[in-house]
Amino acid sequence: QVQLVESGGGLVQPGGSLRLSCAASGSRSRFRTMGWYRQAPGKQRELVAATTGGGPTNYADSVKGRFTISRDNGQNTVYLQMNSLKPEDTAVYYCNAISIIGNYWGQGTQVTVSS
Repeated sequence: QVQLVESGGGLVQPGGSLRLSCAASGSRSRFRTMGWYRQAPGKQRELVAATTGGGPTNYADSVKGRFTISRDNGQNTVYLQMNSLKPEDTAVYYCNAISIIGNYWGQGTQVTVSS
């Protein structure tokens, strides 16, 4: 059974930084793409950043230059370094992993940016 376990969320002041981690386990096939989505109250879930093994990374326009996604392929772990956080970054952040078998989600971690 595939499990995605996220960590690193919390409360931070505007301008601060957080680093999210997501550890994936239980897959019989390699995760081709891993990434992060977020969902703010009353809004649809949206892509934040994604990385495909050996290929390009994608970022939402709203986070370009502030967030960086990275991946440890050997450990099936993906990270999201978030700098210069803004109140509008407040949301539940979800880890996503895609293999040839399926599309998997973590349980979500809350990020709140507030003074």
